[in-house]
Amino acid sequence: MRIVVCGGGQVGYNIAAYLSREENDVTVIDIDPEIVEKVSNELDVNGIVGHASKPDIIDASGASEADMFIAVTSCDEVNMVACQVAHSLFNVPKKVARIRDQSYLDPAWFNLFSRSQMPIDVIISPEKAVAESILRRIMTPGTTNVITLAEDNILVVGIKCEKDCPLVNTQLGQVKSLFHDIKFNILNIFREGDIIIPDENDQMIVGDEVYIIVDRAHLKRILQAFGHNEKRGHKILLLGGGNIARSFISLLHETKEKYSITVIEKDRAKAVSLSEDFEDIIVLNGDCLSQDILKEANVENTDTAIVITNDDEANILSSLLVEKLGVERVVTLVNKNSFSPIISSLGIDDIVSPRFITVSSIMQHVRRGRIKSAHNIKDGSLEIIEIELSENSGVVNRQINEIGLPNNIVVAALVRKGEVIIPDEETVFKLEDHVIVLSRQEDASVVEEFFSIKVGLL
Repeated sequence: MRIVVCGGGQVGYNIAAYLSREENDVTVIDIDPEIVEKVSNELDVNGIVGHASKPDIIDASGASEADMFIAVTSCDEVNMVACQVAHSLFNVPKKVARIRDQSYLDPAWFNLFSRSQMPIDVIISPEKAVAESILRRIMTPGTTNVITLAEDNILVVGIKCEKDCPLVNTQLGQVKSLFHDIKFNILNIFREGDIIIPDENDQMIVGDEVYIIVDRAHLKRILQAFGHNEKRGHKILLLGGGNIARSFISLLHETKEKYSITVIEKDRAKAVSLSEDFEDIIVLNGDCLSQDILKEANVENTDTAIVITNDDEANILSSLLVEKLGVERVVTLVNKNSFSPIISSLGIDDIVSPRFITVSSIMQHVRRGRIKSAHNIKDGSLEIIEIELSENSGVVNRQINEIGLPNNIVVAALVRKGEVIIPDEETVFKLEDHVIVLSRQEDASVVEEFFSIKVGLL
């Protein structure tokens, strides 16, 4: 495919990196010459210096022959106008825009992005997506990540193997035998920076983070099997009162459960605005690293701290501080790749990456054919793809062991007419099955080939 990416920042860079590794023809537009030089030198992409919404710059990118136009600059208005120009002047068939300001996404203005107005096919709202990711974790104690698949019938969860985990040093084949009545599959193990796609002879050790796919109905039992019996926290402290906090508070209110919510926000204007918009929460204006402010926020009685300021360094330090002060669960927002090597060694395990969440949201619209969803896990090195099998797929009515999948591509689960199936080598694919596949990111295009997903863009 030929794809134009507007914006070469963290999100744009990662999207371009993913796409170029899969042999797409990618052009990146950015107004900053240094960013364009970096993208051009480090990735197999074309770079153009210029304003992303100007017709001559978009023309120079080859938009007239592009299959997709992705606008992820730091300015919502530039992203919207760029998509409009790509549609009106260059007839690009699919346009994706990152829009952060929630006022544009108010349901009252639902017609704004219609084809007759401002024709954007896919709108990505990072703050909302991050808030949803945090909520899923809060609602599922004992997990470090939660991904929903197959119309919410299946979950992929990250679970940390603690010292009291009864399954450590047990072969995975034996684990499956012990819990043969639970529909689950151990997908991979993250161990000291290494990725292990295990077989039945592998074992888990203390400190491993394990990703498991499980029937939603069996989630509680699998968490208990790993020694996690934590209760859902209802006393929540938010460190940071920006757009993610707003989205998260709104989502909490939609659950209809009763929560005690306190927010610490350094910017006075933001703090005042937040307190006016949400009258049932406590908002404190102060520094998240101030023990006096944390004491005023009643940190010693807090179940869960969610650290979501715009400063990665402050988030990491604040997380360590509130954990030292006795908070049982801490969810930390970290954007920069450079912190990845040290975060785990500091004991910070529950990490939210807006960058990877945004990339995942966009990539599922890049995948060809009947891709229902696509998700990156951990640092983006692994991808989970949900595929609905059509009559065009070459695997229908064939057994898994007949199609010759490489060893590092795992068919993790199937959903057939609402029933979750954990497959073995003799499982036969059927028409309209939802197939959940795990692969390394660089092998995602191989998954597309094996499942004959060649019917064009969604």
